[in-house]
This record gives sequence, structure tokens and C-alpha cells, in this order.
Amino acid sequence: MTNNKSKTGCFISFEGIDGAGKSTHISFVQQILESHGLKVAATREPGGTPLGEALRALLLKESMHLETEALLMFASRREHIAQVIQPALDAGTWVISDRFTDASFAYQGGGRHLSIDKLNALEQWVHPYLQPDLTLLFDVPLEVARARLDATRTLDKFEQEKSDFFNDTRNEYLRRAAEFPARIKVIDSTRSIEEIQQELKQIVDALVANSNANTIVDFRN
Repeated sequence: MTNNKSKTGCFISFEGIDGAGKSTHISFVQQILESHGLKVAATREPGGTPLGEALRALLLKESMHLETEALLMFASRREHIAQVIQPALDAGTWVISDRFTDASFAYQGGGRHLSIDKLNALEQWVHPYLQPDLTLLFDVPLEVARARLDATRTLDKFEQEKSDFFNDTRNEYLRRAAEFPARIKVIDSTRSIEEIQQELKQIVDALVANSNANTIVDFRN
């Protein structure tokens, strides 16, 4: 498994640009894990704690300096790890989170062009040992994502960004997937829900089986 210090549960994160469809599949993955008899904690970022949810409201609505935005994201994450993620993992609970640090690299790094070195420094400060055991990156072309967003809900601050922002965000997600292929599994989210869930079940079942065997899982096909 991923080198997560003092961890007995497993950690799965869900990523993708807004409109990629990741949220549709979180409850499905939770059901798969629970069918294996596992205890599961589902959470989200920014958010996951009372303080994190208060910061989320600011981050999704208020204009602010780019570095302020990144610092608040990591402040929310530090509280999230301390209060929710690490205690759950230590207790043997599997954690599934709607976004984690890959989102900061994609949105603040790719979309907003904050220095990747600064994001690396924040990551090393906030969680030098903790990484998801598996990251499911739901990927779609920009035009598909935008069409889904326009048809479903009122848009928040990030969702209202222009096409260049989302192209750069998506490209940074894909760059990180290429950099960390053993952890990040790219899911073609243009397919039907049934096809995607069939693939997700194979991936998650394999992760459970290998965690029981205490072996390393490599998701590079």
C-alpha cells in the first residue's frame, strides 16, 4: 500500500474538473466497500469538519488573493486530516474523500498558475506522509463538463471560470496522473454510468483484495 505513516485503513480520493461526474459515483464506491464488510467514512474537501465547512463557504464564494486561496485550502485540509481522516484510518476505517491535495495542484496550480514549488512545500508541511492509496480521476473533455454543469445547478466561484482555466486544470490533473500512475487511475467519464461503475467495481475489488493480502497495488494496467 501507499507509504502512509501509522495507517491501518485505506484512503480513496475522487478527483476531476467540475462536471466530470465524480460525485455521481462516490456512493457507489461506498456501497462496494461496505459489501466487503468494511467500515467507511465519506467526506469532502474543502470541508469535512465544522471549520472546514466554514472555510468552504468562503472559498467557493469570495474573491481573494491566489495565495490566500491556496493557504485556506491547506488550512482546511490540515484540520480535515487531524479531525477526520487520520483518526478514521488509524481505527481501520476506509476513508473516501471528494477531492484531496491533487485538487489544489490542479485548481490553484494548473488553473490559477500558482507555483508548483509552493504547493509542494505546503503539501510537505501539511501531510508529509499521508497520501491516498487510490485516486480515481474522472476525466472528460471540457465541452462535456461544461454542458453537464450548465444543465444541473447554480455555479460556484470555480465553476464560473472560463475555458482556459478548466483546460489548464484538466491538464494539471493529467500531468499528475502521469507522474503518479501507481496511485492515480484515470477514468473515462464520457461513458455510460453502467460502464464506469463496472470498471470502478473491478478497481475497488482489487484494492480490497490486495489490502487484505498486504501487498502493493499498481494501477498502471
